[in-house]
Amino acid sequence: MLNRNKVTLLSGLILLSLTASVRAEDVVLRALMEDVPETQIIEKMLPDFEKQYHIKVQFEKIGYGDMHDKLVSQLIQPQSYYNLLEVDFLWAGEFSRAGWLSDLTDEVKKPGFDMSAFIPATVSLLNVDEKKTLLVPMYNYSMGLIYRTDVLQDAKLNSAWQAEFKQPLALPTTLDGYVSLIKFISKNSDMSGAAMQGQRGDPNSMEFSNYLFASGGAYVNAEGKSALNGPAGHKAMSLYADAIKNAAQKGALSATLDDTVRLMCSGKAFSMLTYWWMLPQLDNTAACPAVAGKLALTTVPGGHGESGGWGWGVPKNIPDKEKQAALTFIQWVQSKDVTIARALQGHAPVRSDVYTSAEVLKKYPYYKDALNIVATGKSFPIFTYSAQYEDVLGTQLSLLASGENTVDASLKSTSDQLDKLLQK
Repeated sequence: MLNRNKVTLLSGLILLSLTASVRAEDVVLRALMEDVPETQIIEKMLPDFEKQYHIKVQFEKIGYGDMHDKLVSQLIQPQSYYNLLEVDFLWAGEFSRAGWLSDLTDEVKKPGFDMSAFIPATVSLLNVDEKKTLLVPMYNYSMGLIYRTDVLQDAKLNSAWQAEFKQPLALPTTLDGYVSLIKFISKNSDMSGAAMQGQRGDPNSMEFSNYLFASGGAYVNAEGKSALNGPAGHKAMSLYADAIKNAAQKGALSATLDDTVRLMCSGKAFSMLTYWWMLPQLDNTAACPAVAGKLALTTVPGGHGESGGWGWGVPKNIPDKEKQAALTFIQWVQSKDVTIARALQGHAPVRSDVYTSAEVLKKYPYYKDALNIVATGKSFPIFTYSAQYEDVLGTQLSLLASGENTVDASLKSTSDQLDKLLQK
């Protein structure tokens, strides 16, 4: 539970002034939230906010796949039921250009709302117009590599690797080397080399993005056209197909993030390309005794992984007193003290000062590695039709992974359809 005495006097005075006319009997903040550990961390802290500022907060938690349409159905109404928004970066372009979000530019410049502490990449990820702030970063989900250190030290595997490759077994620094390693582990042990989330759509699109960026590729070039159909894109799709066919768990084509986490937790997989903040969930003696104390985190071999994030927003179609209450909450939940308290429970910060906090590093030393993962991450293309393109890419990746399509065919289709959506 957050120690309210740690909140600075200045921030307290500012927030109190914002909420002076907003009482619990006047406003209830309602937010549609993805049902993930990050939401649960904040939810536990809501009583602290409610006691301090006399504003009630209600989280409606649902799965990611149902969030977008449910939010849009409210944002196009004369007045939205949800008066505090959690917005995925994939929807940022659509929501911004549709005019559904309140402009927070002037609000975040006020004393006490210290945006300078936010990692610049997390701000630009969510705000398509660099001159405006429509969304305040909430948390990031940059992806890195979580792997088993004990597997790399296994004597039998080391001997077999040395015999086959004529070199010591070690964590590779390239994507090619990583795919070779996970194929080798799948072949020479009773575990999968990689726990892969191959379900069509968001799961496989986000996972593949790591392969693209680690291969030196990009989705869009400087001219705003698709950059996929080239050597880097071909390499990424080839390695992705090889990995999911020859190194992943059985049933990987329908697996989601939850499935991969359960597999990794059970000790039946060597590695997973996943959101870095899954490490504290896995490196937990009570929850995952089979792997706790045996895990490490690093950047995706190749140097770059997928970087995504969520932001807080305020709907334009709500009364002013509700907007004021939502701003009060956003300022509180993203303040340094509250963010540190969240980080101590496994939160993925968007503030650089939290990654360097002595208190946080004492409990989670790997946060120093996480900062590099966030800093080097690259983004899925953000434009009006990002969500639609995610489905397009996911479909082609599924066809490729199941053997129904070739690399060349899938690459051309995903590239051509990206160009069509970019031109709309």
